[in-house]
Amino acid sequence: MTLDFETAKERIEKLRDLINYHNRRYYVLDSPEISDAEYDGLMQELRDQEAQFPQLVIPDSPTQRVGAEPLAAFGVVEHRLPLLSLSNAFSTEDLYAWHTRTRRLLDVDRFDMVCEHKIDGLAVALVYENSRLVRGATRGDGYRGENITQNLRTIRSVPLTLPGGAPPAFEVRGEVYLPRAGFQKLNREREAEGLPLFANPRNAAAGSVRQLDPRITAKRPLDIYIYSLGWVQGGTVPGTHWERMQYLTRLGFKVNPNLKKVAAIEEAEEYHQHWLHQRETMPYEADGIVVKVDSIECQERLGDIGREPRWAIAYKFPAIQGSTRLKEIGISVGRTGTLNPYAILEPVQVGGVTIKQAALHNEDDIRRKDIREGDWVYIQRAGDVIPEVVGPIIGRRTGNEKPFSLIDKLPKDERGRPLCPACGHEVIKPADEVMYYCSNAACPVQVQRRMELFVSRGGMDIRGIGESLIEMLFREGFVKDVADLYKLKEKRDRLILIERMGEKSADNILAAIEKSKNASLPRLIYALGIRHVGEETANLLAEHFTDLAGLASSGAERLMHVPSIGPKIAESIAAFFRQEENRRVVEKLKQAGVWPHREIVKNEGLPLVGKEFVITGTLKAFSREVAHERIKALGGTAKETVTRKTAYLVVGEDPGASKVERARALSTQQIYEEQFIAILEQKG
Repeated sequence: MTLDFETAKERIEKLRDLINYHNRRYYVLDSPEISDAEYDGLMQELRDQEAQFPQLVIPDSPTQRVGAEPLAAFGVVEHRLPLLSLSNAFSTEDLYAWHTRTRRLLDVDRFDMVCEHKIDGLAVALVYENSRLVRGATRGDGYRGENITQNLRTIRSVPLTLPGGAPPAFEVRGEVYLPRAGFQKLNREREAEGLPLFANPRNAAAGSVRQLDPRITAKRPLDIYIYSLGWVQGGTVPGTHWERMQYLTRLGFKVNPNLKKVAAIEEAEEYHQHWLHQRETMPYEADGIVVKVDSIECQERLGDIGREPRWAIAYKFPAIQGSTRLKEIGISVGRTGTLNPYAILEPVQVGGVTIKQAALHNEDDIRRKDIREGDWVYIQRAGDVIPEVVGPIIGRRTGNEKPFSLIDKLPKDERGRPLCPACGHEVIKPADEVMYYCSNAACPVQVQRRMELFVSRGGMDIRGIGESLIEMLFREGFVKDVADLYKLKEKRDRLILIERMGEKSADNILAAIEKSKNASLPRLIYALGIRHVGEETANLLAEHFTDLAGLASSGAERLMHVPSIGPKIAESIAAFFRQEENRRVVEKLKQAGVWPHREIVKNEGLPLVGKEFVITGTLKAFSREVAHERIKALGGTAKETVTRKTAYLVVGEDPGASKVERARALSTQQIYEEQFIAILEQKG
């Protein structure tokens, strides 16, 4: 379905917010809420919409990123070579289409490939210098990860030193995982100790690797398989992926013995079918296979597109299905006040995982599928903590099943009006929407969810405050809204007494809160959590209002004069600031000194207007994110892909071969960091 520009813009912003939220649940909190299939559907819809409206693509879109930001509790590592994620094939047709596309790009009739298991664990990068392990990091957002060196050292299959013959400095990538037997043993021990059970091996592995205390990690039976060689500095390494894996095996790295080199795509399909039928015999969880172009030279020629390399594809196994009884449909409250139904199930084992809850989309979807409380239902899982309900098993109905009505499930006031299950305030349902909403901006669950957005990297970027700490701050009465974060310094003596806090952690958090006062106006607007206002819309608003007061005092009619702001977004913003509780929070932020100003600056006259930059490799002076901000501040644009519009390719250390070759082919001017800095400082 083709949408008009305004509708597509709103949908794209909503998709980005949803995907960023679920990225954080999956990669940062190790607690996903939707299935892989549902997540893949959101990503595919976003890709399709951005393909139709390329002018709406932004560098921070989930399609341009990998995963989510690292936890602030660990040090941050800049990856010299990005750790990209893979595009997915869900059918034989998808796999063959990738193969045909790759042959066309390489202009060859055939090419060798390597097939391997796609293990469901945590991707890491290990750096060795002079044959010694010096650093280990998570993938993070693909460009920056968490420094977990000490934890990775506890994994016995990670070599700490290497024999002779290793390059002077290099990186390998691998997947840390928890074997099924180890996962079951770990859960038995946790059950005996009265601790919450891990939902699946992937989350158990991620939680184990990212312990602040390496002694806890050391007690977990973690393992690792190395799946690629990253960057190499000095020395000579083989020119194919297959030979590199044999080379790394000789150096002492653990490489999966089930790798297979194939010459035809039919062989890759056979490999997939074989392991699909043998998946339950694997000693680890795997959700598919990976097919890679074997030649490294061909990999470099193919390069990547957005967040995915063209030279590899993940061919997923079909989602695992099971059946159980749906005992009840519960209701949770989201950040924007949405009332979200979810399935409470009789516990059932699906693919080695105990499932107790499952996702339901909304009341309309429940009615469309005719899902009733008491039904036996099919559930679908593809490596997720919370799978989805596919539909009811009609033939098992007894007549005692009850159709679901969200309104009937909600508490009522004396006049019979539905109330929010979290705070007891009135529930509303906009005429043009399928969701019900809590009308109370001060609803404690909503406020907690909004605070998670407020402190996020895209928001006020307050490092060290995560979901569990936010919950504790609310529970212990430290905060009642986001503005109360700026009063925590007055409660330092109490703050340091929080479990696992201490003086150093408390001071780091307070320093991060203080630093956030310098955040830009677009960040603050986005961080407030206004419905339909994503990062791009926040930037548009900041270009037309010098501070939050001007935005807050504007009605919907005036807001619609801002380019690209339609009636739906305008009314949402106006409604937000009509809420007394929201106005009170804004005033508290102002009193706390959180009041950024932004002058309306027109690009005319700025030195880089009309100039498009692409950066490849690592810059010494500043991160790529900062470089992009400097370019934009001078009126230029920053992109990730070299095109005919690109004025300069900025070449840093370890540049990507595909971008350099593309720039040469298009006669794009290549400059180095010194020249780039001179341009920014208007010295050249």
